[in-house]
Formats: sequence, C-alpha cells, structure tokens
Amino acid sequence: MSLLAALGLVGSLCASPIARAASIQPLEIATKSGVQVFSVEMATTEEEKTTGLMYRKELPDGKGMLFDFSPEQQISMWMKNTYISLDMIFIRADGRILRIAENTEPHSTKIISSGGLAKGVLEVIAGTAQKYGIRPGDRVAHPLFNSR
Repeated sequence: MSLLAALGLVGSLCASPIARAASIQPLEIATKSGVQVFSVEMATTEEEKTTGLMYRKELPDGKGMLFDFSPEQQISMWMKNTYISLDMIFIRADGRILRIAENTEPHSTKIISSGGLAKGVLEVIAGTAQKYGIRPGDRVAHPLFNSR
C-alpha cells in the first residue's frame, strides 16, 4: 500500500509542471494584413508565470500563453525547461507590441528582455510573428490591455 501512495505522490509531482493555466481567453492582434485571433491560456499566478510553457512538447498554431505582469514593468524571460521554440511578444499597457523575440532557443538560460516597460508577454509557437506579419507597434485586443 505504501508503494502505491509513493507512486501517487510521484505522479502528482510529475504532473504539476505541465499543468495548464486556469483560464483560456481569445486575443486578437491587428496587423497590416488583417486581424489574427489566438486562443490563449492566462498565466496570472506566480506559479503559472514561473512554469509558463515549460515541459510542453507541442503548441498548435493559433494557441498561446499570455503572461500578466501588471503593472507595466521591465520583463525578463528565459527558455529553461522549454522544449519548443517560441516567439515572445512583449506588449505595453496600451496594447501596442513593444518587441518580439522570434525563434527563441529551447532550453536556453539566456535572458530575453522586453527592452522597455511591458504589461504582458504573449508566447506563441516560433514562426508565428513572421507567418502573420506581426510587428512592433501592432495593436493587441484583450481585456488585460487598455485598448481603445
């Protein structure tokens, strides 16, 4: 019986790093070529923000994770324990894209900075920004940002 309890504990510990964020919401990015709609998991708690997309083996096109770093601040991210390459889209409080770190390197501990004040970071599968023509200055529509 104690072996089963130990296996259950190991199973729950192994499951926690890949737990999904609690809330999934739509997010839109208005680009020169049109509006792109994404379905994003919200990372709002410290645990969700710390874990992010670590340990995931795939991330479908059109899906992503939005990190809430309210209030607007300098943000630093990394790719430790992240198996898939991502595009990190840093977004200001007004909903404008500040910077995009494209094709990030899996498992890297190199710091990826927002390069200025940002309120959120959208992580999507690598190549998304180029595929949809997403650029700094484009507007993100989501309740996290003060979009007009």
